[in-house]
Amino acid sequence: MLNRVVLVGRLTRDPDLRYTPNGIAVANFNIAVNRPFSNQQGEREADFINGVVWRRQAENLANFMRKGSLIGVDGRLQSRTYEGQDGKTVYVTEVVADSIQFLESKNASQDRGGGAPGYQPNQNQFQNQNQSQFGGQGQFQPSPNQNQGQGPSQGQATEDPFRNNGEPIDISDDDLPF
Repeated sequence: MLNRVVLVGRLTRDPDLRYTPNGIAVANFNIAVNRPFSNQQGEREADFINGVVWRRQAENLANFMRKGSLIGVDGRLQSRTYEGQDGKTVYVTEVVADSIQFLESKNASQDRGGGAPGYQPNQNQFQNQNQSQFGGQGQFQPSPNQNQGQGPSQGQATEDPFRNNGEPIDISDDDLPF
């Protein structure tokens, strides 16, 4: 059997970090994931997905990411039930994250003013990346608003090696780690 989930989205609220009685860190989070199509009015809709992450990654998520931060989640779906305060059974389905990738710097969402849930500054970048990674026809193209070697780093070894190329990056599905 296979139970695997890979999501890219923005946090809709700050992660909620808690500790079990045994001292194990656990963080609950919610991300907005844009749907790959528009509705009848031509608007993009988003799904809001609950997640949980444990131990060191929970602490890192809570310490470095905030509402509006773009993250990648790799994990599995899990369903559980518990009895609510009113005595009724509550059913919960959530993503249990095995790994969380921070897809932008800590200050990027602050520079945007926090960002709105589901906000993506360059829609085509993620759409093309997803098509390329998941067998579609698109190719990933770097965003034009990414660091182009401006400022003090220009001419140094940390300069973007793809800065002047301007060509799409052709990556075979066989070269992807998943």
